[in-house]
Amino acid sequence: MDELPVLRSRRAPFLAAAAAVAVGAGVAWGIWTVWRRSRVGVVRATPEPPREVFVRVRGLELLTRVWPVAASGTLPVVLVHGYGISGRYMVPIGDRLAVERPVYAPDLPGHGRSDDPERVLTIAELADFLASWMSAAGIDRTALLGNSMGCQIVAELALRHPERVDRLVLVGPTADPRARSLPRSLPRFLWTAFSERLSLVLLVAWDFLRAGLPRLWRELDVLFGDRLEDKLGRIAAPVLIVRGGRDRLVSEEWAEELAGRLQRGSLRVVPDGSHALHYGAPDELMRLMRPFLEAGALPVYSLPDGIPIEAQP
Repeated sequence: MDELPVLRSRRAPFLAAAAAVAVGAGVAWGIWTVWRRSRVGVVRATPEPPREVFVRVRGLELLTRVWPVAASGTLPVVLVHGYGISGRYMVPIGDRLAVERPVYAPDLPGHGRSDDPERVLTIAELADFLASWMSAAGIDRTALLGNSMGCQIVAELALRHPERVDRLVLVGPTADPRARSLPRSLPRFLWTAFSERLSLVLLVAWDFLRAGLPRLWRELDVLFGDRLEDKLGRIAAPVLIVRGGRDRLVSEEWAEELAGRLQRGSLRVVPDGSHALHYGAPDELMRLMRPFLEAGALPVYSLPDGIPIEAQP
């Protein structure tokens, strides 16, 4: 595949200032509410943090988190982040999964510490990049957990590269058709921030600042323009949809509509959870995921020899 040019100006000061104005109100509101709830800190489930390496994919360097392997020969899991942010917020669920199986969390192009492509990529292009990353990392077939826009990406991957997908976990899938515009989705986003941890609010704010307002704005068009509901009925792999009971971005009606379109799958709800269950309620999410990941006659997977390392951070 052709290499994409790399754009390296995203951290220009004026972009950071513009992004700060855009997200400042939501961040302040979320911090104040979460502080009142005193919900801070996430307990690590494994003694070692994930290793961070860079994998070169189609001319771009993609940061990848790789957890120490606790159990080889089991189905690996790839964690796919959502809109505008990095895979850092996948660490709590990654820690728990890594006790049982190989786990990876890449930053997709234009996100986190990975290189920026020349333009914002579509959902289909991000799915193709994810497939190329899997090849570069030595992962033939895997389970995938996506959150928010990450659900749209892994669903697209399952359609475009079905041989690479064993099963999908969709946590807080977007975008609800009742809120496919900024005026309709922003109040839901701010309200959902009430239910998230302080550390997550700060993490998201930092990743948004790194991305910059122009890229965030263009990626919002990508998110709203993709119709997840038209894809799920064509996915042959098993699918588990998980929704937090306090998630205002993903309504109960929308989650049930998506579940009704599945060929093989189900919907589960964490009553006291919010949008980022993998961060705020990882133990509850693990209890739901474990039987799903273990169900059926799974083949034995050999652990890749190692992710190719182009450069250390």
